[in-house]
Amino acid sequence: MALTGLDIFKLLPKTNCKECGHPTCLAFAMALAASKISLDSCPHISEEAKETLGGASAPPIKLVKVGKDGYERELGDEVVLFRHDKTFYHPTCYAVEISDTLAGAELEAKIDKVNGLVFERVGETVSIDMIAVKNDSGNPDAFENAVKAVAGKTCFATILISEDPVAMEKALAVVGDSKPLIYAATESNYEKMVELAKKYNCPLAVKGDGLDATAALVEKIAPSYKELVIDTGTRELSQALAELTQIRRLAVKKRFRPLGYPVITFTSASDPREEIMQASVYTAKYASIVVMKADEKSQLLPLIAERMNLFTDPQKPSQVEPKVYAVGPATKDSPVYCTTNFSLTYYTVEGEISASKIPSWIIACPTDGTSVLTAWAAGKFDGEKIAAFMKEINMEEVVNHRTVVIPGYVAVIKGALEEKSGWKVLVGPAEASGLPAFAKANFA
Repeated sequence: MALTGLDIFKLLPKTNCKECGHPTCLAFAMALAASKISLDSCPHISEEAKETLGGASAPPIKLVKVGKDGYERELGDEVVLFRHDKTFYHPTCYAVEISDTLAGAELEAKIDKVNGLVFERVGETVSIDMIAVKNDSGNPDAFENAVKAVAGKTCFATILISEDPVAMEKALAVVGDSKPLIYAATESNYEKMVELAKKYNCPLAVKGDGLDATAALVEKIAPSYKELVIDTGTRELSQALAELTQIRRLAVKKRFRPLGYPVITFTSASDPREEIMQASVYTAKYASIVVMKADEKSQLLPLIAERMNLFTDPQKPSQVEPKVYAVGPATKDSPVYCTTNFSLTYYTVEGEISASKIPSWIIACPTDGTSVLTAWAAGKFDGEKIAAFMKEINMEEVVNHRTVVIPGYVAVIKGALEEKSGWKVLVGPAEASGLPAFAKANFA
């Protein structure tokens, strides 16, 4: 069980020096108990107290790293149940499964396809995170060859899926230095799998048969090896959802250490759409890794978008730098559009203007990363502020004309903007999807 704030307070120097950033040692103790501060923030704590309080200061879910050399992925290290309580730190990792029954050109084509799962969204380049090589053949040599082929053509972190220690050792001889995730240690093989994990210094997945069995198996392994990822073995969606929720609650609220590890899940649906829906549930409910067979961009993009939305800091709105941006080879005669610097708004507008094939300028006004209507309601996107920002960025030197387009939802600011800026103001469509037609009608 976790130590309470009072338990921690008893071990502190009680100087109330305020060097930790808190007014009293008791306040520091309460923050430490809630995992809101690191033990290192106290400069006067004794070594004995550090040893005792190490567990209290550690995150309820252990940090585990898979991969290396720029493709390393961090798992776990989470401290809350709900994003709005603080934030989620490490996004769910997506792994695409590759069977060792594939060989030759077929295997190479599969690897190439997975390597191509890279996306551009709201100004960020995102992709899948891992390749899971599965020993479907049951043949250690076939598994070794598949792992070797994957290692030779990709830099993604790797998951090695086999419960056969012989096959696993052959695969680790090929990629052990790249720190793959070993999957999995079970009740029947965990001693040999732990030996391999120690030998190659790789994280180890522990697979149980249900929640209780998984916790019991972790308790056997954890005293000798702690770089663990857990899997309850459940593949039915509703049951898996219940177990994922229980694991997070027990780890965060009760500090139940046998379940305080990142969780790996596997989709089970045969239909790709159902598979993505399963993955979306696991993403929303605490899975650190989701392994799936789906490998089409059209299938994975919605999942990537969900992940980006979930793992943004709710206290830090996603925003672009406030300035004027060129879309295409914009010139001094190109049209000018005005919007906010909220990332989703900006990139939606940018995409639609790009689709019009008319080079243009976009003014991303400083609105603290809020959308058009939100910024307008808060007084951050009105005629006076837009006019002031246009002057600040010297828009009169950027273009020869004096016409600017504003979003249709804030048509009410047209008069004020014209008065303050001296520019002609056109009211554009309310929705960004109407921009291509608007551009062609007014600027073609």
